Amino acid sequence: MSSLEHLRSWVTSANEHPDFPLQNLPFGVFSRPGLDKRGGVAVGDCIFDLQVAIEANLFDGTSRVAAEAASRGQLNDFFALGASPRQALRRELLKLLDENSPQRERLQALGETLLVPMRDCQMHLPAHVGDYTDFYVGIHHAMNVGKLFRPDNPLLPNYKYVPIAYHGRASTLCVSGTPVKRPNGQTLAPGADVPGFGPSKRLDYELEVGVWMGQGNEAGEPIGIADASEHIAGFCLLNDWSARDLQAWEYQPLGPFLSKSFATSISPWVVTAEALAPFRAAQPKRPSGDPQPLDYLFDEQDQKQGALDIELEVLLLTAQMKEQGIAPQRLALSNTLNMYWTVAQMVTHHSVNGCKLQAGDLFGTGTLSGPQAGQFGSLLEMTEGGKHAVELPSGETRKFLEAGDEVILKARCRREGQVAIGFGECRGVIVG
Repeated sequence: MSSLEHLRSWVTSANEHPDFPLQNLPFGVFSRPGLDKRGGVAVGDCIFDLQVAIEANLFDGTSRVAAEAASRGQLNDFFALGASPRQALRRELLKLLDENSPQRERLQALGETLLVPMRDCQMHLPAHVGDYTDFYVGIHHAMNVGKLFRPDNPLLPNYKYVPIAYHGRASTLCVSGTPVKRPNGQTLAPGADVPGFGPSKRLDYELEVGVWMGQGNEAGEPIGIADASEHIAGFCLLNDWSARDLQAWEYQPLGPFLSKSFATSISPWVVTAEALAPFRAAQPKRPSGDPQPLDYLFDEQDQKQGALDIELEVLLLTAQMKEQGIAPQRLALSNTLNMYWTVAQMVTHHSVNGCKLQAGDLFGTGTLSGPQAGQFGSLLEMTEGGKHAVELPSGETRKFLEAGDEVILKARCRREGQVAIGFGECRGVIVG
């Protein structure tokens, strides 16, 4: 892709838009009254309706094939096409939406049938997720949580050798804005000999990035580290809601179960690998004394450009704050550079045993906390397991989430000489 920092759009709301300028063009699935679910592209405050664009013969060749796949009620078919058709469609969209587009008048004549106001639309899950895997690559989160339970040995011996992960529950993935019902389960109260049953009292969020798989692999055929980035279609925000009291009782010996499977929220827009290319970074060097990745997980190019520089933010808005007109309170500001493993390493390790990955599979990075206060991606870390309360501008305090609390995740990419792009929001309100 050529440099895009000087491009502007005839869609005026896209220019200086905090999330969706012309340089972003993320894909999603939306509906509006009278129209079924369909694929579209976010540009400014509007959604570019791909079905209307196809009917208007705005694409041909490879870009049309890609547009047809992306116009459906799920993006799986689009993801399965791989990088080349996706890039062809992006190039054509950039031409069509550029302020100097030769087709500007024709496109403007289509009005709101082509460019639908985002406020009039309902967003849906971008793809049908066959499998969802949650990793644990945020080393500072792993350290912070480990210290709560093993102060002298917070990281288990395998952490710096293996991209740790567990299989989550795809059926309870939900799009941003879906209410989250407080889960029930077994918990063991301090000092008790037998567990009780009831609603979780230690409900938490986790600040993560979601990774959408593009083309998969055949069973028994691992994806090599040098090729792994070609299998990644895009990224989103992900909140892996966690019932910490259920988790503490159930996680040994097999890990999370009911404490995680009740809900996972994701943002609706898929920010493509191409849009994020200007924000690639070198993978942070490992501390002295840490082992280097095993050969199958090491690629020099991946170490030079396999990381992403994405600013991540968590905000909290309580019911009382809403009533008082108080703005959401920032709880944390972190970054994807806090990942100990790259996304390519996650893909490679997941498939190295011959596991079949498929288009539309979703990975979570795990909680991406920073090393300092103000950078923690969960209340578990902020409150040191509930020992300290977080003070809010309404006068309220929180150790864990309460009914009516709304958690808001945001993400932004900034770099000198580049147009900033964002991910939109990932929201969820606690019910009960």
